[in-house]
Amino acid sequence: MTAPGHTSVKPRDGVAALADRWPLLGQHRSLVVYLCAIVALDLLAIGFFAVSTVFRWHDVLTFTALMACGAVCIEATRRLGMPAGVSRDLLSAWWLPVALLLPPVYALLSPIPLQILLQKRVRETVAYRRVFSSAAIGLAGCSASVLFHSVVGDLSALTTGAGVPILIAVGCAALFTVLNTALIAVAAHAAAPDSRWREVLWNRENLLLDVVELCVGILVAITCGLNLALLVLALPPVMLLQRSLLHAQLQAAARTDPKTGLLNAAAWQREADTEIVRARRTGETLALLIVDIDHFKRVNDTYGHLVGDQVLAGVASTIRSQLRDYDVVGRFGGEEFVVLLPRADVTEARRVAERLRSRIGRMAVPADDNLVTVTISAGVAIMSMHGDDLIELLAAADLALYQAKEMGRDRICLPAAVVPRPTGPGPRPPLAKPERP
Repeated sequence: MTAPGHTSVKPRDGVAALADRWPLLGQHRSLVVYLCAIVALDLLAIGFFAVSTVFRWHDVLTFTALMACGAVCIEATRRLGMPAGVSRDLLSAWWLPVALLLPPVYALLSPIPLQILLQKRVRETVAYRRVFSSAAIGLAGCSASVLFHSVVGDLSALTTGAGVPILIAVGCAALFTVLNTALIAVAAHAAAPDSRWREVLWNRENLLLDVVELCVGILVAITCGLNLALLVLALPPVMLLQRSLLHAQLQAAARTDPKTGLLNAAAWQREADTEIVRARRTGETLALLIVDIDHFKRVNDTYGHLVGDQVLAGVASTIRSQLRDYDVVGRFGGEEFVVLLPRADVTEARRVAERLRSRIGRMAVPADDNLVTVTISAGVAIMSMHGDDLIELLAAADLALYQAKEMGRDRICLPAAVVPRPTGPGPRPPLAKPERP
C-alpha cells in the first residue's frame, strides 16, 4: 500500500509561493506534523542500524537481486499505469524477504529505490508522498525484521521446512502488513478528517489482498533462502499477479469519480438501471434523490477550486456515511450528486434526504483561518409514484430540485404529480411540494 493523494488547501499571500514550491505546506497542520515525524523516525532508524550493522557481500548481493526483481515487476507493468489515491501492489513480495533474510537496515532501505523508480517510470506525484511511503514501508519492514531476527537466531531455519520458523515468519509478515496499513491510514485520515476509518483501513477485498501478499512474500523468502538463482522462477508468477492486481484497480478507477471517490455518472446509471429492473420485477419500492450544493460557485470564487474540491469530497463522504451499503450513490457532474435508495418508500426517502441536509449543513471545511460551510437542496422521486424508469425518475427529481432552488434553497422537495417524459425544451413547471427545513 502506498500513500494517498491529498487535496491541498489553497494558501494565500506569501504562503502561496512557498506552497507552490513545497506542496506539503498546503496540507493540514496535523498531517504535516505526522508526515515529518514518520520520516524523521525512519531516518533515525536508518542511521542507528547502519552504524550497528556489519555489511557482508552475500547480504548486499541478496538485497540487490530482490530489488532487481522489484524493478523488473515495475517495468513490466508500468504501461498499465497506476490508479490515483491509495493504491495496492505486490512489491511486498520483495520487501518481505529483505526483512526476513537480511539485517534490519536493508528493510529500511529497500523501499527507497523502488519508490524512486515508481516516481520516475510509472506516475510522477509530489515528492513528499513518495518519501512518506518509503518511510512507512521501511519502518514496518524494520519492525518485522527486528522481531524475526530476535526470535529466530539462525536465519537458515526458514529454508529447512520446519514449522516453527515459518509460523514466526508469517506472524512477522502480518506485523509488517498491519503497521504499514496503520501508518498509511493515519495519514489518509489526517488528510480527510471527515472520512470513516473503515474507508482507509481494511475491507474484505483489502484483507484478501493482504493475505495474498503475505503468502507470496513468505514463498519468495523461502525460495531466495534456498538459492538466490531460484528468484528467476519466482519472478514470472509474481509479475503476472502484479499485472492482474493493477488491471483490476484501473478498471475500478474507470468507474469512479476522482474528486469524490463515488461512482461517476456512467457507472451510477448502469447500477441504477440494474436496481430499477430488479425493483420492477419484485414489486419493491425504490427512491431517487438528486442533491445539489447551494451556491457552490461562491465557494470556488472565494476560496479557490482546491478548497472547492475539498468541499465536494467532504459532501461525498458525508453522503456515503449516512447511507446503507447497498444504496447507489454517485456524482452526477459539477456539484450534483445522485442517490438511489432500494426498498425505500416516501417516508424513508424523505427521512434520508432530511438527514443528509442536516448533516451536510453542520459540515465545516478548514480554509486558512476560515471554516467553509455549505447547504444542500434535494429533489426526491419515488418509483411507480413519479415514474417507472430511470429517465422519468431523474426528470421528476430534477423538477423537485428546481422547485427547491426557486423557494430559497436548503430544503427538500418532492414532486406533487406524475411527471411525463420531457417532449421538448421550455421552462420547467413547478410540480414539486416543498419540505421546509
